[in-house]
Amino acid sequence: MPVMEGKALLFRYLGGVDCWPLCLRTQNTRELIQIVESLEPSFEGINLEDISSPRCFEIEERLQDIGIPVFHDDQHGTAIISGAGLLNALELSGKKIEDLKLVVCGAGAAAISCTRLYTRLGVRKENIVMADSRGVINSKRKDLNKYKQEFITGRNIDTLAEAVKGADLFLGLSTAGTLTKEMLATMADHPLVFAMANPDPEISWEDAMSVRDDLIFATGRSDYPNQINNVLGFPYIFRGALDVRASGINEEMKLAASKALAALAREPVPDVVLKAYKLESLSFGKEYIIPKPLDPRLISCVASCVARAAMDTGVARRPITDWEAYRECLNSRLSTHIKKVGELGEF
Repeated sequence: MPVMEGKALLFRYLGGVDCWPLCLRTQNTRELIQIVESLEPSFEGINLEDISSPRCFEIEERLQDIGIPVFHDDQHGTAIISGAGLLNALELSGKKIEDLKLVVCGAGAAAISCTRLYTRLGVRKENIVMADSRGVINSKRKDLNKYKQEFITGRNIDTLAEAVKGADLFLGLSTAGTLTKEMLATMADHPLVFAMANPDPEISWEDAMSVRDDLIFATGRSDYPNQINNVLGFPYIFRGALDVRASGINEEMKLAASKALAALAREPVPDVVLKAYKLESLSFGKEYIIPKPLDPRLISCVASCVARAAMDTGVARRPITDWEAYRECLNSRLSTHIKKVGELGEF
């Protein structure tokens, strides 16, 4: 409950969304679906949390047609934020997304959702190798659920070390220490490493930098550059969806959020953000591919793009006609705490 209370406050402070944390004493898939369906008349949207894979996929899929947005943040939040980082990392490294060789370390909810979103951004499925704690997901494996089977590789390899060799992007959603310095040394020129195990990444910043000086590195931690933090997404995705009374949050809305975040990171950073993070300067580059969580521009940037995508895809029931007025309304929703950026400290 304390964690959910904190997330409810972030919804309120950052997105101006009133949120009530509800913890359910059940791990039964059918019961959870029935409970959420029964709650629909009382809520305009439901953010699901802490549902393990593979149950989370079935639960969210079954709830997509109840008439309000139902969004499992553990899956999609990391995908959306890291997708923004990927777009910017590609621009900086000069790599083409259709040629990108991707290794995914982990095969849970976040890993599968990230990989699915990356394919929608342009990564080719034949260029993806996914590995779980038992090794590479390949046709030899007989222990794979249908979600893992989606990413069976055609390559005759079994280990993460084999998969990483020559790879352009390592996407880590597993456990600390999984990517060794020796493995990192075998990756392609100008590699991208998104090591998002928490609290300790698959390889530390210090170890990674001691091996390669040509890489772009991101983690889930605030004490390293390029923090992939779900707080960059959920308050503003729901804000945009609720403002047009969307009946759901579809793939186009998720992609719109990723692209909005990527575009924002390329803009000049305002002084208020520099002050919040005690920085003298910050600009788009290898150590800044994702906006900072306390950037007050996030609400108008992300929510407006999500709302427009909802309208474009026909799921908005209350279209916006005056976009300038809407952006002004979004900025007015910012809590006075956020307007005095830094009072909440770093996320």
